[in-house]
Amino acid sequence: MQFNTIGIITKTHTELVSDTLTHLLDYLSSKKCEVLLDESVEDIEHRHNYRVVSRKELGARCDLAITVGGDGTILNAARSLADKNVPLVGINIGRLGFLADVSPDEIDTELDAILSGQHIKEKRFLLEARVMRNNNVIFSADALNDVVVHVRDVVRMIEFETHINNQFVSHQRADGLIVSTPTGSTAYALSSGGPILQSNLDAITLVPICPHTLSSRPLVIDSSSEVDILISETKQANAQVTCDGQTSFNVDIGDHIIINRKPHMITLLHPQGHSNFDILRLKLHWNERT
Repeated sequence: MQFNTIGIITKTHTELVSDTLTHLLDYLSSKKCEVLLDESVEDIEHRHNYRVVSRKELGARCDLAITVGGDGTILNAARSLADKNVPLVGINIGRLGFLADVSPDEIDTELDAILSGQHIKEKRFLLEARVMRNNNVIFSADALNDVVVHVRDVVRMIEFETHINNQFVSHQRADGLIVSTPTGSTAYALSSGGPILQSNLDAITLVPICPHTLSSRPLVIDSSSEVDILISETKQANAQVTCDGQTSFNVDIGDHIIINRKPHMITLLHPQGHSNFDILRLKLHWNERT
């Protein structure tokens, strides 16, 4: 695949991000690529006279999108570009990251290989969440990592029922419930005691957050399943639904949070030699001896 038009997306604005952007744009300029800057890119980079466009236009015109930041930047980009079939490459400025895997000091060599077709292509699926109230959709959003129904404002539990494919599963009192993709299994779900899923599995995990009942355990289901979380009538705390930790919506008693696998997938491009197990071993310190 030829990458003739490349979009640049960033999220945070630090000196390291600015320095990396400058290096990246100098590199792309030397390659004679057409470059479009997302609205998130700072004015400091306009010296290249690249056009600044909306995320919608970037998705419609680009053959490749490069993010500069951490995993959060990729999550943000993936949700907006999945429908456009634009592959993503992540330059990692973050700390503990599992998705962005090109180091700033390896931009030239790694991007040379990726742009010439020497890369590993990986498909990841997303979730789409809808909040239903009185049979009407009042909120919808996508998530690459997870959809989390959780307590809001105070440190108290919420009550909810979970149905899978219209079958009743459980009634729980807990701080919340994480519905996670394999991508998100190394994020909030992991810190809540959920299993790590291989990234290409067609599976979803349901991980309770601080459940009142000690027998509540993480549940792994087929990714084609529909998850329905009903906020129960309770005198406990108010609830909220959050997608990828970035988009939130307050929910009320009687609301249904319906979660399905999104039809469109996102494509991540990795340098040759990329291994998810290598990343796990590095990030989780599995190779250390005590």
